Amino acid sequence: MARILGVEIPDNKRVDIGLTYIYGVGHASALKILEDTGVSCQKKIKELTPEEVSSIVSLLQNNYKIEGALRQEISQNIKRLIDINCYRGIRHRVGLPVRGQRTRCNARTRKGPKKTVGILRKKVKEMMSKKPSK
Repeated sequence: MARILGVEIPDNKRVDIGLTYIYGVGHASALKILEDTGVSCQKKIKELTPEEVSSIVSLLQNNYKIEGALRQEISQNIKRLIDINCYRGIRHRVGLPVRGQRTRCNARTRKGPKKTVGILRKKVKEMMSKKPSK
């Protein structure tokens, strides 16, 4: 496995697909990186020479915000929204969708599993009705 900027990339992947394993590099930016460095996108990761790998690494370090720095910037942006108490920050704090999606029947990813309401009252009624009479 090749290691580029601390990320393990499988050897049998094409270079344009392998670069997307790096956080902050999508398919379009991977193609642009390969075009700028002059590396063929048809090559596999294991076929790259050390010079090609070093040119890709230097381009990534100089021109792109990736991995830890990008994650840190995103978390700081969210923290800023929460601190200034704007609408989006409140939605982040409460754990609801931020970008206007409906929440009545969807949004399970943000809201988490359903919290059942009303079952306890039903069980109490059943227990009360099953009391032995003297």
